[in-house]
Amino acid sequence: MISKIDKNADRKKRHERVRVKISGTPECPRLCVYRSLNNIYAQIIDDVNGKTLVACSTKEKAVAEQLGEKTKVEQAKVVGLELAKKALAKGIENVVFDRGGYIYIGRVASLADGAREGGLKF
Repeated sequence: MISKIDKNADRKKRHERVRVKISGTPECPRLCVYRSLNNIYAQIIDDVNGKTLVACSTKEKAVAEQLGEKTKVEQAKVVGLELAKKALAKGIENVVFDRGGYIYIGRVASLADGAREGGLKF
């Protein structure tokens, strides 16, 4: 019998492999991305203290009002811009980007571009 490949399990392995090398500090926290089929989530994390400093997603009321009939890639860019705005308000400028085991293309790349346009430095 042919077994189906579990793509999410492979992604989690990639994510764990990358997380060994990437860690967020109070000076340079980690920008972590998670994407589901319909939504995208991003948060800025201080791994030393184990705290989420800033979070944003397509499900937030302020962001959802801006989305309208945009594509998922355009929605990810809006989330990146909103996340950068919140981070700069808290005094966070430099971050380490954690793509979460996803390929850096499409929604993940668009979110990163939006965050850069908003003023975050990777």
